[in-house]
Formats: sequence, C-alpha cells, structure tokens
Amino acid sequence: MLWAEREGAGRRLVLVHGFTQTGRHWAPVAAGLAADHEVVRVDAPGHGRSGAVAADLWTGAGLVAEQGGEATYVGYSMGGRLCLHVALARPDLVRGLVLLGATAGIDDPTERAARRDADEALARRLETDGLEPFLADWLAQPLFAGLHESAAGATARRENTPAGLASSLRLTGTGSQEPLWERLGELSMPVLVLAGAEDVKFAALGRRLVEAVGSDAVLALVPEAGHAAHLEQPAAFVALLRAWLAERGL
Repeated sequence: MLWAEREGAGRRLVLVHGFTQTGRHWAPVAAGLAADHEVVRVDAPGHGRSGAVAADLWTGAGLVAEQGGEATYVGYSMGGRLCLHVALARPDLVRGLVLLGATAGIDDPTERAARRDADEALARRLETDGLEPFLADWLAQPLFAGLHESAAGATARRENTPAGLASSLRLTGTGSQEPLWERLGELSMPVLVLAGAEDVKFAALGRRLVEAVGSDAVLALVPEAGHAAHLEQPAAFVALLRAWLAERGL
C-alpha cells in the first residue's frame, strides 16, 4: 500500500508527484485546494514513505487508485504518467484527469531503448554514489533551470532512498513505458493538460496529448514557468486548475 496524506473535505483531488519528489511537494498548492476539496497527496512507489514499494506503471497505477478511489487525478511528470495509467486502467474511478509536464511515452523503439539505458545508468549512479550527489546533479539539469532553490523542496527529496529511486527509474522511467498515444482516444473523462509556458518540449507534448485525446481535452500553459510549473508558479498553477475544475463541476 502507498502512503498518502489527506486534508479538507468535498470532491476529491488525488495529487501524484514527480520523480525524486514526495507528496510533501504539493504543499504549496494543496492548502488552497483543500479549502473546498478533499486533497489526497500520495507518495508514489519508490518515493518517500512508499520507498519500499517496487511497482511498474500499471501496478503503481493500481496502488494509486486504491488510495484515491473516485476522484480527479492530478499528476506531474512521472506522476502524470501514473495518473494516465490510472485513467486507462480504471476509468470508472477517474472523474477528471490533469496532466502537468507529462507524456504518453516514447514512440520510437530505438529512442526508447536509449532512454532505458540512460535510466539504468542513473539507477547505478544512485546505488554507487548515494542520494546527495544524485539530487544535486538531477536538479542541475536545464529542465529545472527556472526552479529556485527555495522551491525545490530539498528536505523532502532527502526522504527518498537510493534503492527506492533506482527501483523507480527501472520500473517507471519513460524508457520502460509502453507508448500509450494510440490509446488516448479511449479517455472519456474531461482532461486538462498543463505545461510551463517556458517548457518548450512539454508544451509541444501537451499539444499532442490534447489532439490525441480529442474534444474533452484542453491545454493551458502556466505563465513564466518551466517544467516544475506547480513549484515555480504555484498561484498561477492553482488558478488554472481551479478554473477548469469549476467549469467542469469537479
């Protein structure tokens, strides 16, 4: 079973974090959302207080669904991919789906294999060098150039373990994920796709997601934000999410 924290009352929102984060990283947005929603913050497999749980994306999605039940699922990056798997495996539970900085997978088998090799190399580095050097290198990537140190949540990231993160890389990395693009048309629930306005790669992937899902999907860009838009611009992220929730009655 995954660890989860719950607060507030009302229609349920399940928040699933990205790689090297924990449910605590949603704190800047959870308090405001909990004013009129029940907010469930999950520690994903291999992370935080679920660090001993080893699960691939489909199994992990089942574990997330067990904690979340019927809800709107909100996932960032790795968490977005987990939530997408929940929506495909248990559409009966997903009232709405929100994907931030997420993808439906890598189409090209050669590129996917290269990413799998890269994820394996990262996992081995974790096991060899330990957590602190890995986190320093991870956050130094250009992908997180807009993420200020004060918003990165370094203390919560240190709740992770090398073994848990290595397991997550091997089992839930995009290199190990089967592409889901051809299945996106199966989604019948409302879908909000979000990306940071300055995150060129994932803004483009977001447009592709919306096109593949169809008429029930919309794209919104978080202004002045990169990949970790909910941490870089939490107020703007919440405003876009709240507007969509209100419009959809979620």
